[in-house]
Amino acid sequence: MRRAMRVLSVHDHVFLLPYVQAFVVGKDFGVIPAYEFALRHPDRTRGVMCLGGPFSPGPVDFDATMPEGFYILRWREPGRAEADFGRHDVRRVVCTIYILFSRSEIPVADEGQEIMDLADHSTPLPPWFTEEDLDAYAALYEKSGFRYPLEMPYRALHRMTKHVDARFQVPVFMVMGEKDYCFKFPGGFETAMRSGAMNTFAPDFKIAYIPEGCHFVHEQLPEQVNDLLLGFLKDHP
Repeated sequence: MRRAMRVLSVHDHVFLLPYVQAFVVGKDFGVIPAYEFALRHPDRTRGVMCLGGPFSPGPVDFDATMPEGFYILRWREPGRAEADFGRHDVRRVVCTIYILFSRSEIPVADEGQEIMDLADHSTPLPPWFTEEDLDAYAALYEKSGFRYPLEMPYRALHRMTKHVDARFQVPVFMVMGEKDYCFKFPGGFETAMRSGAMNTFAPDFKIAYIPEGCHFVHEQLPEQVNDLLLGFLKDHP
């Protein structure tokens, strides 16, 4: 609920008039406040565009479906990621995250291993992610640190608002890279995506798949993603 309130405050600050409708865009865990805002404030929402994450009516129980070394379970533990990241400089941490999360396999560490150990210094960056990109991201995290990205969302997932009977009153559009590791999540993630389950919550729902797209599809293939998002905007003037 707090996340939706923050989006609401940004909306009202930008548009000044509360009755102006806006399109809300979310990526990865950012889809959570995007979906929640649309559900709570359909009068201020023209549509929702989300990358890499379907709507979930409640928290996902990863404890029951994933091994202990699963990155979300590791990073939700206070101090675990901080100690892991602290063994490396910020640039190396960002580099490793982009290497691991651009793959089609779920990052899972073995017993006695940390997530940062899953890629060594010889592992190259994804071809679409340049050294200049890495420098820019590292500079930002040098200033901000990693505390907030770990607190929100990894250590707040259990506080997700439940919307069991949710029904979107606005158009919902999703873009998914078909090589996104999220398709490997157990519990029917891929089945839910391809079976039309989202239509249960969003009658006006559309999804576009990008065959070569990874978890960072918006950075990997920005022109394709932009074309899809702009197409959705043109369809909903």
